[in-house]
Amino acid sequence: MVLILILGEALHRTGTKLAKTLSGFNQKVYLSAAPQCPYPDAWVGGALSTGLFDYIWVQFYNNNPCEYSGNGDSLKNSWNQWTSNQPSSQVFLGLPASPEAAGSGYIAPDVLNSQILPSIKTTSNYGGVMLWSRYYDKDYSSAIKPNV
Repeated sequence: MVLILILGEALHRTGTKLAKTLSGFNQKVYLSAAPQCPYPDAWVGGALSTGLFDYIWVQFYNNNPCEYSGNGDSLKNSWNQWTSNQPSSQVFLGLPASPEAAGSGYIAPDVLNSQILPSIKTTSNYGGVMLWSRYYDKDYSSAIKPNV
C-alpha cells in the first residue's frame, strides 16, 4: 500500500496528470489532498476534479466564507458542497484543536458534538475529523472522540 499526500503548488502544477498516472499503477496507491474549504480549492481543485482521490482533508478554519462563526450554516453548506462533489472520496472535517491553533474557525467541543457532527456524519463519505495541531490538542480530541 502506498499513500501519497501532495500539497500546495506541486499539486496545482502537476496534480491532474499525477493523479491519473498513479491511479493506473498495478499496486493500489492512495491519493490524499488537504484543500482549503472554499469550493473548489484554488490550488488543488483541478486535481480533485478527477475523482481519483481517496481521502480529502478539508481545512474548515482560517477561511471566513466556510468556517464556523457563531453558527454552523456556512460550514455545513460548504461541507455539503465538498461531499456531494467528491462522492468517491472520504472527506474529513479539518478543525483547529484550540482557539490558539488558528486565526479563526474554532468550534468548542460541545458545539461540535451537538450541532455539527450530527449533521455531517449523515453523509455517506464522511471520513472523520482532522485536528490542527497535536501541539494544541490538550483535551479536544478526547472530548470529541466518542462522537466522531
